[in-house]
Amino acid sequence: MVAVLRYLGGACRRALGCFPGACGPALSRPWTLGGGGRSASTRSFDVAIVGGGIVGLASARALIRRHPALSVVVLEKEKDLAVHQTGHNSGVIHSGIYYKPESLKAKLCVQGAALIYEYCNQKGIPYKQCGKLIVAVEQEEIPRLKALYERGLQNGVQGLRLIQQEDIRKKEPYCRGLLAIDCPYTGIVDYRQVALSFAQDFQEAGGSVLTDFEVKDIKMADGSKNGMKYPIVIKNTKGEEIQCQYVVTCAGLYSDRISELSGCNPDPHIIPFRGDYLLLKPEKCYLVKGNIYPVPDSRFPFLGVHFTPRMDGSIWLGPNAVLAFKREGYRPFDFSASDVTDIIINSGFLKLVFQNFFYGVNEMYKACCLGATVKHLQKFIPEITVSDILRGPAGVRAQAVDKGGNLVDDFVFDGGVGDAGNRILHVRNAPSPAATSSLAISKMIVDEMQQRFEL
Repeated sequence: MVAVLRYLGGACRRALGCFPGACGPALSRPWTLGGGGRSASTRSFDVAIVGGGIVGLASARALIRRHPALSVVVLEKEKDLAVHQTGHNSGVIHSGIYYKPESLKAKLCVQGAALIYEYCNQKGIPYKQCGKLIVAVEQEEIPRLKALYERGLQNGVQGLRLIQQEDIRKKEPYCRGLLAIDCPYTGIVDYRQVALSFAQDFQEAGGSVLTDFEVKDIKMADGSKNGMKYPIVIKNTKGEEIQCQYVVTCAGLYSDRISELSGCNPDPHIIPFRGDYLLLKPEKCYLVKGNIYPVPDSRFPFLGVHFTPRMDGSIWLGPNAVLAFKREGYRPFDFSASDVTDIIINSGFLKLVFQNFFYGVNEMYKACCLGATVKHLQKFIPEITVSDILRGPAGVRAQAVDKGGNLVDDFVFDGGVGDAGNRILHVRNAPSPAATSSLAISKMIVDEMQQRFEL
């Protein structure tokens, strides 16, 4: 894991009122859920958290619950919260089986899954612990499946067992396979509902949320070396400003660009990959009961298409992984010249393409040809035909890539340079399963803030 944590601590106290000369109308759009919470009536805060996705909201909630005397604000560029990666993912509560033992990713996923289930039970948020089968359909996959099973045991994943063909059929009557890992602890939930519940908890504890606030600049205020209480100025694209003592950024698809505002190295760079899903027609949803996944192949950068039940009863098939020509390009023809130029010139994308050329071509082919995707799905459920599926939604994954063209597979933190950088914590990369791990990640982030900022 690449981890750079460079920021300076300092005593934090609750902000009272506006900073001199700034009292006036409330900034942007104070966000409330169902009329609850407290609007942002001041322009100075102890801590500002940039990004209103599930990681940013979980971190804001954890911070204010641990330090209720702090004034904390969440800044979100959209008019609502959790509308990008959080609102476009598959909704799976992952168990932690895939990740390298003792890695931060493995530990946070296992802890995070337990915390998500506990939180949903406390809040009455519906979920389904429907389980998952990781299925070997070819003999050559069996050694990899058994190695994955051993990895899951090392990670402390609950309830794992290897099952034979007859037990596969008992769990998934229409699924064919030679051997499978039964992972009953895997579940599904609506993560946007979870994130909005985090936001409500945060506001009820006294936190503020400003939407329609797209951050353009983060810098030290003029005269900040003279002991100014709120030395960091955050300016949005409309020219509005807030001041604060410390900043945490959880900017997802824009995490690299936001971090560069405080002088961070552009590496790792974010490359957006769109994942297109197919939908099983409602009359065919009986074919799938729980999550059905392929055996991962370490030669390829992404997991591959799988079967995912949703809380609304639908079944998602996918996703593929193709380059998005826009950071928030949820449709195949969404295009941003600046985003494409950025990908080609400033990242390790070309090296990534060279290293995974045939895989990439195959993913593009499957994106264009439904029959190719269905052929893969039929390895698991032979009854599925092209006439049984529809094109469905898509998500965009913020994939961090280093200059060598390698996918950055673990969490990355940074601060920046100079006085401003010493007061900032950037979450540069929070890869899947960030939603599952969000409560565990938030605890880690607040622990680091507490230590480095001396909260």
